[in-house]
Amino acid sequence: MSSSSVGRRYAKALLSLADEQKQTARVQKELVDFAETWKASPELRSVFENPKVDDASRKKVLGAVLDRMAASPLVKNALNLLAERGRLKHVPEVADAFSGLASARTGTITAEVTTASALPESYFAELQKALEKATGKKVTLVKKQDPSLIAGVVTRVGDRVIDGSVRSRLSELQEELLAH
Repeated sequence: MSSSSVGRRYAKALLSLADEQKQTARVQKELVDFAETWKASPELRSVFENPKVDDASRKKVLGAVLDRMAASPLVKNALNLLAERGRLKHVPEVADAFSGLASARTGTITAEVTTASALPESYFAELQKALEKATGKKVTLVKKQDPSLIAGVVTRVGDRVIDGSVRSRLSELQEELLAH
């Protein structure tokens, strides 16, 4: 999970305020939820990227989204500040940086686990134990599905990727066959 200097700067300031108000977990969840909404909604992004949309309309749209999410005043203020400064496009980076900083403070790390299909919870529990043993830290799993993997699992912990998917193995075999 990489984040820009803009994302880290806003995340540090927001984390400081969230810690003061003892709302770190709530702010983290709301930031991540808003970042997912931002990524998933081209309509929302176009409101903030289109120079023809005036500031009042942008503020109204953002307010409506945040009200629907029941966002805390801290998150509302932070996102309004980003919007006023034309930096709302950086919200995924702010959310990533915030999550990373918050996790570092608590000694936890996030592992993104992508599977081809749904797996039983017992698998994820075993994987979490193995990752905690390997890293020496508490691990939070973020589960995703990607049918293009065909089968297997891809696990990302920080900058490290463990690719156990059939898709990657087939690609390796193809390269080996073409090399001969």
